[in-house]
Formats: sequence, C-alpha cells, structure tokens
Amino acid sequence: MQAAMAAPPTFRTFCRSTWIFILTCFLLTDIRAQETRPSLSLDEALQIGVKNFQRIQAKQNYLQSSEALTRNARNEYLPNVIAAVQQNYGTINGQFGPLGAVGVLGVASAGPVYEKESWNAAFGALYIVSTNWEVFTFGRVRSRIDAAKAQVSRDSADLAQEEFIHRIKISGAYLNLLVAQQLIRTAQSNLTRAEIVQRTVRARALSGLNPGVDSALANAEVSRAKLSLIDLRNNEQQVRSQFAQLLAMNQVESILDTTFFTRTPTIFTTDVTMAQNPQVKFYQARINQAEKNTRLVKRSIMPGLTLFGVYQARASGFDYNYTPEFPDRFSKSYSDGINPSRYNYVAGVSLSWNLVSPLKVRQQARSQQFISEAYRNEYDQVSVQLQSELILADQRIENSLLSIREVPLQYQAASDAYIQKSVLYKNGLTTLVDLQQAIYALNRAEIDRSVAFLNVWQALLLKAAASGDFNLFSNQAQAQ
Repeated sequence: MQAAMAAPPTFRTFCRSTWIFILTCFLLTDIRAQETRPSLSLDEALQIGVKNFQRIQAKQNYLQSSEALTRNARNEYLPNVIAAVQQNYGTINGQFGPLGAVGVLGVASAGPVYEKESWNAAFGALYIVSTNWEVFTFGRVRSRIDAAKAQVSRDSADLAQEEFIHRIKISGAYLNLLVAQQLIRTAQSNLTRAEIVQRTVRARALSGLNPGVDSALANAEVSRAKLSLIDLRNNEQQVRSQFAQLLAMNQVESILDTTFFTRTPTIFTTDVTMAQNPQVKFYQARINQAEKNTRLVKRSIMPGLTLFGVYQARASGFDYNYTPEFPDRFSKSYSDGINPSRYNYVAGVSLSWNLVSPLKVRQQARSQQFISEAYRNEYDQVSVQLQSELILADQRIENSLLSIREVPLQYQAASDAYIQKSVLYKNGLTTLVDLQQAIYALNRAEIDRSVAFLNVWQALLLKAAASGDFNLFSNQAQAQ
C-alpha cells in the first residue's frame, strides 16, 4: 500500500517545477506592474505626514500665538505714555450749582457767571502729555509672565505630543498597508493554486478518472478564492485611504518597503524614562500651567506702586480779564484760540490697592486649584495606561519572536503536504477534499509567514509609543 501511494520521483519533481514556474511568472508580472510606481519609504512617509498634516500645523500656530502673548506680557511692564492734542470751539457759560453726570458725557466749560445766557464763543486748545509707570507690582507682572511662559510650554508639549502620536499612527498605517498588500499577494497565489487544481480536476472528470462532483467542488473553491481576493482588495483600499489621510494626501499609489518581511529589529530596550514620554510631558505641562494660573490669581490682589506725571498746555480765545462787565474781551481768531498761554505740570507717586480684591478672587483661586487636581488625575491615569501598554508590548515582542522561529517550519511542512497531496490526487491516490485541506494549510502558512515579521515590528512600535522613544523603532526601521 505504501509503495502504491508513493509517486515516482521524476513525476513529483515535474509537478513541483511546474508549480514554481507558474508562481514565478505571476510574480514577474506583478513586479513589472510595480516598477512603474514610485517607492515610498517609511522615513519619507513620516516627513510628508508631519509636514502636511493640518492638525500639526494648527498646533504650530497655537504655539506661535502663545509666544506672542508671552512677549506681550513682558511689554506690559513698560510705562504708559499718552499724548493728546485737542482743539475746540464753544461757549464758556458758567453757573453755580451741583452736577452729577452718570453714564453720559459732560462739558468741561469754565468761565464767569453771567446774569443771563451768553453765546460768546471762541477757539480753545489743550495739549497734554501724561505718563504712569507701575514700577512695583508685588509679583503681579512676574506672575503674568510666568503664566504666559507656562502656556508656551504647554503648547510646545502639545505640539511635540501631536507629532509623536502622528508618527506612531503613520508607522502603524504603513505596516498595516504592507500586511494588506501582502495578504493580496497571498490570496492571488491561493487563487492560482485553485485554478491549477480546477484545470486538473476538469481534465480528469472529462476523461472519467474522477467523478463530476469533484469538478463542482473545484469550481466552488476557485470562486471562494476570488471572493477572498476581492475582500482583501477592499480591505487594502480602506487601509490605503486611511494611510493617505494621515499623509494629508488624496491618494497613495507608491510601492512600500517590503524589506520589513525579511528582517527583524535587534534592539528591544530603551533608556527613555516614562516621564520623558511626550504624552506624559504634555499632561505635566498642563499641571504646571494650572499652578502658574493659580499663582497669578492669588497675586492679582496685591497693590501697585505707580509713578505718574502730567504736563499740560492750554490755550483759549478768551482773554484773562473777560468778565460780564467786559464781554467783548475775546477773539474769534483760530490762531489766537490755539496758541497756548498757560502751562501746568504734576508729578507724584501712588500706592493703590483694591481692598475687596481678596473677596473677588478667592473663588477664582479655588477654581484653579481644582483644575490643577483634575490635571493631576489625568496625568496619573495616562501614566498607568502607558505602563500597562509597555508591559503588553514586551509580551507581544516575546510572542512575535517565538512566531518568527516557528513559521518557517509551518510553511515548509504545509508546502510539502500540498505538493504530496497534489501529486497523489493527480495519480488518483487521494480525494479532492484532502487536496483542498492541504491548500488551506498552505494558504494559512503563507499568511502566517507574511504577518509574522510585521508582528515583531508592530510590537516594537507599540513599545516605542508606550515608552515615548520613537527612535527605538525608527532607527531600526530605516536600517537597510
């Protein structure tokens, strides 16, 4: 029985050669089609994605805005210098009596009191330069500057975190697209095998060597292989679309780096601490900003010591001796009205303090303290989450390396089983069901072999994301 099942070595070698020749022709055709498309390395994809991604550009603008506010906070320490020139034309009727204008503009007219209304009018002018400088604020200005710097630090950490996360996403999408494309190639190989079996079954069924049901089963297997190929193409198109979105491009048709299927990383440890993770640093920056804002609110109740000075020149078309007895002592000339004739100055120091400020800002300070505590809670949550992901990444790396050592054995065994079953079926020594089971095993082995190498890279990428050391992944991914 064993002698009957053994196929002649020459026939077995011929079948193996025929199968290899067909697959080689298929691969050469696919390679020629790919030669017309440009290549896209992972490093190039990262550069394109970080440069073009709109969310990163938005974070950069937020950072520049914060830097401008910091410069503005420093400029607030400069003194205020106000210069004004005012030229008027009007009457100077005066009247004794109280006046209290609330919420409306008043008229600052000054002149003698007539027994009746007078409509004498002339030009007048006011020239004034005033300055005030809050030279000592008991830490209020310093606190505003520190709060602005904390905002810059937070936005800078936010930008670094966004770039880090985006690099992780691009790398993950790059590997996923590689897997999706490799699965299509595996499905095409599986379809080729199914079609070879279909032709063999059809020829043997027509010659009466096999029952007609075998031909129906072979046709069904070809259809199943085609449907699987269609599903994988749909998946590849979806993954490609997601990858293009991360690169801020409409479509990506480039050839990716397939050397990931033939090499594995050699370094799996990092010296980067958890506190250096860009995600952790962002949450720490939020805490620092909240603390600076709390200090700013508390400092806002402090008084201010201000130096001030005013220099004023005044002109009037009315003479100094203009009285009800001499109502004609004024000039309607414009030049007479704007030529200053009186000068005054005043200089001093002022210490001002709003005594009810502590009552006004007490709840604001409490609110900022609660915000700081909330940020600390989120910081602790992210730290625990990243620690858990780091442990998971180490476990995945270990399991992936075990798979790397096992998949060659699985593929070799599945390939030998397929060739043996194929030869036996052609000689009428086994059933089509057995041959199809061998095809399934070989297809599964090809898939496992395709994803085994990328599983190691994806596990390393997970560790890079959890540890915050993207160079752990990128330095080895770019090595050729």
